Amino acid sequence: MTALTALAAETPSLVQSVDWTAIAPVVITAVVGLAVLVADLFTAERHKPVLGWISVAGLAAATAALIPLRAGDRSTFCLTADPEACSYVADHFTVVVQFLVLAGALLTALLSVTAVRDTRMPAGEYWFLLLSSAAGAALLPASRDLATLIVALEVASLPAFALVGMRRGDRLSSEAALKFFLSSVTATAVSLMGVSFVYAATGSMHLTQVADRLEDVPGQLDTLAMAGVALTLVGFAFKTAAVPFHFWVPDTYVGAPLPIAGYLSVVGKAVGFTGLILVTVIAFPAYSQIWGPALAVLAALTMTLGNAAALRQSPDRPHSAVRLLAWSSVGQAGYLLVPIAAAAYSERDQIGSTLAYALMYAAVNLGAFAVAALVARTKPLHRISDYRGLYAERPLAALSLAFFLLCLAGLPPGIIGLFAKVTVFRSAVDAGLGWLAVLMAVNVVIALYYYLRWTAVLFRAPEGAEGAPARTKAPWPVAAAIVATAVTAVVLSGAPQLVLRVASGSLFAQ
Repeated sequence: MTALTALAAETPSLVQSVDWTAIAPVVITAVVGLAVLVADLFTAERHKPVLGWISVAGLAAATAALIPLRAGDRSTFCLTADPEACSYVADHFTVVVQFLVLAGALLTALLSVTAVRDTRMPAGEYWFLLLSSAAGAALLPASRDLATLIVALEVASLPAFALVGMRRGDRLSSEAALKFFLSSVTATAVSLMGVSFVYAATGSMHLTQVADRLEDVPGQLDTLAMAGVALTLVGFAFKTAAVPFHFWVPDTYVGAPLPIAGYLSVVGKAVGFTGLILVTVIAFPAYSQIWGPALAVLAALTMTLGNAAALRQSPDRPHSAVRLLAWSSVGQAGYLLVPIAAAAYSERDQIGSTLAYALMYAAVNLGAFAVAALVARTKPLHRISDYRGLYAERPLAALSLAFFLLCLAGLPPGIIGLFAKVTVFRSAVDAGLGWLAVLMAVNVVIALYYYLRWTAVLFRAPEGAEGAPARTKAPWPVAAAIVATAVTAVVLSGAPQLVLRVASGSLFAQ
C-alpha cells in the first residue's frame, strides 16, 4: 500500500480543472443549438419562428459572455507536465476573433428569421446547423493544438455545407452545396496529411511545443516537416478563398440562401484566416522562409484575380450582385493575406493589421448582404441593375449600401475602410514587401471602378413603370440588421481607433 501511495504521488495528475468562464461563449452557442434541435421536435409548425428568436438570444448571450474575457489572460485544458502548453487559450486574439464570429452569426440570424419563414426551410435543422457552425468558428481561435484546430475547422465547415443546400428542390442550391462539400473535403484531407507529417516530425500536437521542436528537427525529418507545413496550409488557404483555392466561391454564394452567403463571406473567411494565423505565426515560425513567400504570392494572385473577375460582372446578368460580392470577397481576402505574409519577414504582431481589416470588412460586408436581402424580396434575380432607383424607393437602404461600398473601396466618407487599407499597406512596406504594396495599391484603384459603378446605380432615376418604386414594408429583423451594420460602420469611420488599436500591441498570450 505504501508503494502504491508513493507511485501515485509521483505520477502527474491527469485530472484537469476547467475554466468555464473561458469556454462560456463556445459552450453557450453549442448548448443553445442542441436545445433548439430538441425543442423543434415538440414545437407546432405555427410556433417554429420562436426557435429563431431563441437562437438570436443564444448568440447574443454568447457574445455578452466575452465581456469577462476582455483581459485576455485565461487558458484551460493545459498539460499537467507543461502548464504552458494549453489546448484552449482565451487571449486578446481569441476574444477579438470570437467577437467577430459571434456578432457576425448574430446578424446572420437576424437576417435568417425572415428568410427561413418565407422560403419554408426546415426551422429546427437550419438553426441547429447555424449555431453548430458558429460554435466551431468560435472554438477555432482559442485552439492551441493541431487536433483541436482541425476539429474546430470541421465543426465550423460541415454544417455550412448543409446550410448552403438548405433550399430543397433548388438546383443551384444543391449544386453549390455539392461543389462546396467536395472541394472542402479534399482540402481537409490534404491538411490532415500535413498535420500527421508535422506530428511525426515533432512528436507533439500543441502549437507552442511544435514551434520549439521545429527549431531543431533532425536532418532526416526536415523534408517531412517541410512537407507537413506546406500541406497543413492548404486547408486553411481553401477556407480563406485564396487563389487557386477560390473556385467554389461564386457558385456557392449564388446557390446559398442570401444570409448564409453573407455568413460565409465573413465568418467562414474568419475561420480560414484564424487557422492560417495560428499555424503560421505560432506553430511554424521556424519555416517562415517557406510560408512567407508562398503567402505573399497567394495574396498577390488572390487580390488581382478577385478584382479582375468582379470588374467583369455584367449589371444585367442574373445574380450579378451576389457574384460581384463573391468576387469582391476574394479580392478582399488578398488584402487580408498581406499582413500574415509580412509576419514572416518582421514580427508576428503584424497580424493585428489582418484583424483590424477583418473587423471593418465584417461590418460593411454583412451590411451589403443585408441590403441585398431586402432588395431580393421584390427583385429575386439579384441583378446589379435591380438596384437602379433604390434611393427613390428606399432612401435609407440606398444610403447604407452606398456607405458600405465606399468603405469597401476605401473612399471617404468610409474612413474606416481607408484607414484599414493603409494599415495593411504599411505592414507590407515595413516587412520590405514593396512589390506587394505596389500591387495592392493598383488593385485598390481597380476595385474603385466596380464599387463606384454600383454606387452610382443606386441614385439613378428608375426606368419607366418597370422601375417605379414598390412601396413594400421592410421586415423589421432585416431593417435591424441594416441599421446595426450601418451604425457600426459610421461609428468606426468617426472613431477608427476603436478598431485600429487591434493593429498595434501584442494579441497573443506571452
